[in-house]
Amino acid sequence: MAIVHEDRPMSSEEKKVIFASSLGTVFEWYDFYLYGSLAAIIAKQFFSGLDQGSAFIFALLAFAAGFIVRPFGAIFFGRLGDMIGRKYTFLVTILIMGLSTFIVGILPTYASIGVAAPVILIALRLLQGLALGGEYGRRCHLRGRTRAARQTWRLHLLDPNHRHLGFVLVPAGDFGHAYRDGRRSF
Repeated sequence: MAIVHEDRPMSSEEKKVIFASSLGTVFEWYDFYLYGSLAAIIAKQFFSGLDQGSAFIFALLAFAAGFIVRPFGAIFFGRLGDMIGRKYTFLVTILIMGLSTFIVGILPTYASIGVAAPVILIALRLLQGLALGGEYGRRCHLRGRTRAARQTWRLHLLDPNHRHLGFVLVPAGDFGHAYRDGRRSF
């Protein structure tokens, strides 16, 4: 049996799915890359109870925690997606990632709340890793189910490129802040 492909343009719903999944990739990877580039500052703010070297190692371990739990996020949210629906699970993972990132941004430092600061930071990084692990598979699945993605494999190549766009935005943002503050070199 031959598969017949229609040559009609993408619907607005398909465009929304592709745009939302691409934007989600950029923002989530931007957060991970931003944390990595700011690890020295995070070490001073959240692990200041330790010596400088140990604080930096603990900041990197908190960074790694988000990557270590990603497979568990894929397993957990994959099963949850099978039970309640992939679209709803996709939205839940985006919500978890966004709220965790927001809370990290307003989290008091070690000087303010003591040892609770690094504990909360690590817990939030774990939540971000779980959400990213679960969201990645749901995003690829939702994108792959659109008619346009079934017709062309090029749409599946977008995902890694959006991850790299998140990586490029980190130094671009650092450069923009340095330029705005009057520092011509950083």
